[in-house]
Amino acid sequence: MTIVQTVEELEAHYGTPGKASLVKVADRITEPYGRIIAASPFCALATVGPEGLDCSPRGDLRGFVRIGDEKTLLLPDRRGNNRIDSLRNVVRDPRVALMFLVPGLGNALRINGRAVVSVDGALLESFTVKGKAPRSVMIVDVSEIYFQCARALVRSDLWNPESHVDPKTLPTPGEILASMSGGQVGGKSYDDEWQGRAEKTMW
Repeated sequence: MTIVQTVEELEAHYGTPGKASLVKVADRITEPYGRIIAASPFCALATVGPEGLDCSPRGDLRGFVRIGDEKTLLLPDRRGNNRIDSLRNVVRDPRVALMFLVPGLGNALRINGRAVVSVDGALLESFTVKGKAPRSVMIVDVSEIYFQCARALVRSDLWNPESHVDPKTLPTPGEILASMSGGQVGGKSYDDEWQGRAEKTMW
């Protein structure tokens, strides 16, 4: 097995990046990039802490991540399981990365920056949906933003309904929980009741 040991070896193996892959990078939210953020109902949030890395899905109504100004994004944290892995990391290490997806769009949008967690009452209230405010809002200072070309989404055929996997062929959350807990948590009742729980706690 041949293992790459240095950055120099890695760069020699891959060669020089194309001009388009460099000029697309901005240090602020440009108008075109802002339009993509406003159209997105989903992003992945990556954080880092003393225990290691974490990547968490974030989804909400389209355009749920608010653009404060050309350097600032506001990301509400809705109700969840209270693990707060991402928030715990940000409080200790502000470095974050986000990847936005827009259903049907081949390109992804990537953002790197630094964040803080705010529980300011007026800010939380401004993100109210169906009478429910988020528990906190992450304020992201954008240092780098660029689009990722469509190859990964094209190869994965992600948006093609004909390529979607039948959920019935995969283990359910209830089955996984039951397996992990020796039957103490989860099971069929967990799956059967999920829709009702979600409807009451979505926001």
